Amino acid sequence: MNVRRRLISGTAVAAATALGLGALSACSSSSAAGNTDKYDVVASFYPMAFLAERIGGDHVHVTSLTQPGQEPHDLEISARQTAQLQESDAVLYLKGLQPSVDDAVAQSEIRTKIDAASLTTLEEHGNEVGGHAAAHDTHEGEETGGKDPHVWLDPVRYAQLAEGVGKAFEKGDPDHAADYRKNTAALVKQLDELNTRFEDGLAHTRTKVFITTHAAFGYLAERYGLTEEAINGLDPESEPSAARVKDLETMAKADGVTTVFYETLVSGRTAKTIATDAGLKTDVLDPIEGITKKSRGTDYFSVQEANLKALQQALGAK
Repeated sequence: MNVRRRLISGTAVAAATALGLGALSACSSSSAAGNTDKYDVVASFYPMAFLAERIGGDHVHVTSLTQPGQEPHDLEISARQTAQLQESDAVLYLKGLQPSVDDAVAQSEIRTKIDAASLTTLEEHGNEVGGHAAAHDTHEGEETGGKDPHVWLDPVRYAQLAEGVGKAFEKGDPDHAADYRKNTAALVKQLDELNTRFEDGLAHTRTKVFITTHAAFGYLAERYGLTEEAINGLDPESEPSAARVKDLETMAKADGVTTVFYETLVSGRTAKTIATDAGLKTDVLDPIEGITKKSRGTDYFSVQEANLKALQQALGAK
């Protein structure tokens, strides 16, 4: 939509030009972020883009700042992408997950800024979350934690985000408000049904404890009465201490853990080493930060269904 289009700042244009024609062609997959005849939305990474596409339907043009296969925590926003922000009608991001995006949004003049973190509540999570974690003494290798941004992995919280995004779209593009309300309601209903499948599928399991590469599944664990034990903390690239590794191996035996989960966008080397040393199996539990050919599904819902099956098998669902 170019009805409300503002001129790109001279700084942004100069920065984008400095990248050269080669750099611009390399970004061809996201070069048309704005100036379309639709409501132009820039999303910070896949879970935000998925919300925008499902809620916006045919009325929106969505561009993601994080490319498929790129680890979103590591994103450094380019000058070209900064310029794209200025050209768009709205930006949908999750403050606290990608610092470079947070900075670019804060400096942009875009009219509609939708911070998904403000649409629900963020909790303090370390590398041990949920279930019997509160009853444990502080372990030598345990991370003190921080605000956990991985709210989309809990279908209930993700539905809260959807409702907030829908209202923001209605306000930003009132001509299509009725369709946004309809699409939001349909998405929330689908998320409610997914929540029910998780509740039923994980209600009766042999163990409630699972081990992951990094602490992305804290909200999911809390929702369904599980305990997540993460090798790393909220940062997927951090390295666990020797004390933490030893603690995980001891805990795995005590709690009947069978599987160490790793993810597709981050190296599984540490997870596989711990699993081998402890005589455990490995499997994928996907934080759905991006969809690639390696993903066990083509969208949020199909990957979440795969996650549910993986958890049921690892936890010994009855």
